[in-house]
Amino acid sequence: MLVVCRVFSMVGSASFYGFEMVGVGQPLRRVERPLPTPSNGELLVEVAGCGVCHTDLGFLYDGVKTRDELPLILGHEVSGIVRATAPGCEHLLNQAVVVPAVIPCESCPSCLSGRPMICPSQVMPGNDRDGGFASHLVVPARCVCPVPGVADEGDDIFQRSGITLAHLSVVADAVSTPYQALVRAELKAGDLCVVVGLGGVGGFAAQLASALGAHVVGLDISPQRLARAEQLGVGLSLDPSDRQARDIRKQIKDHAKQVGAPTTGWVILECSGTAAGQDLAYGLLVHGATLCVVGFTRDKVHLRLSNLMAFDARALGNWGCDPALYPDIVRMVLDGRIDLVDQVELRPLDSINEAFDDVHNHRVSRRLILTP
Repeated sequence: MLVVCRVFSMVGSASFYGFEMVGVGQPLRRVERPLPTPSNGELLVEVAGCGVCHTDLGFLYDGVKTRDELPLILGHEVSGIVRATAPGCEHLLNQAVVVPAVIPCESCPSCLSGRPMICPSQVMPGNDRDGGFASHLVVPARCVCPVPGVADEGDDIFQRSGITLAHLSVVADAVSTPYQALVRAELKAGDLCVVVGLGGVGGFAAQLASALGAHVVGLDISPQRLARAEQLGVGLSLDPSDRQARDIRKQIKDHAKQVGAPTTGWVILECSGTAAGQDLAYGLLVHGATLCVVGFTRDKVHLRLSNLMAFDARALGNWGCDPALYPDIVRMVLDGRIDLVDQVELRPLDSINEAFDDVHNHRVSRRLILTP
């Protein structure tokens, strides 16, 4: 069991610091600013950890535009403790929370009709406003996910679970996004789930599918990730390099027969965020399959859409995760059904530029979390 360490600065400090993006390809710049006061239903959260996501890399290296103007503090995978609140939100003071990566308004027609992830007024930290690569950030109070029974990181639940609050930051995106995809795909025990890409998001996708009782097949080109596949709950792990999708599909079908899994109706999660991965995932369609696009790339792929018709299959997009699903995910983590500790690497926030460079150049195989 890991020793729980405190990662918070002194409450009441007059300033906070963070690292802001000033331009595409330029190093993130450390800044210090006056500590903001939350207003209009907002919270001031002292950051425990903020995960490094490929979306952040898209902003910094690939020219994907943030919705707010630069300079901007990136980071949307955030956990921390509420240190100040606007009037009416006092019940959250000193509460440990996970901040959703995408925060819907909860009152527009999209939200009220059960589609909060297409809310036109949604707020994404590190995109619509300053994010979590900082010691503090201000977020809307709506939708934050309290860690059950925890009002400080020293509480017994952390001692029992063997994790720190910083580890829970990846629930905000890397864990919750594939979880929503599996919920939408209606994955159930006994199904066969194929995960393309076993990196940060894909590794958690495999764990989630296994925890839900599915037979899991994992594909990745990284020997390090394939070596960890079994501990992620993967029953068959494959390197798809230099192989045709039809040959891989046949091998998966043979495996399915051996373990008593279905040879139709697969749930396929594309988590690599690459054109090659998307092409492969589409090539694995079988009758009745559900393809969930979880990873993001700006690269284009050429597909024969008629395959969806011929296989009576469906393809689903997945943007973020409905905050209503977060409590279930946090419980799964704290109950030990999802392992965060072995799937992430904690680094100090001051090393952010090196961390971004390492992720960008594929020198890490675990999700990086930066701690102030």
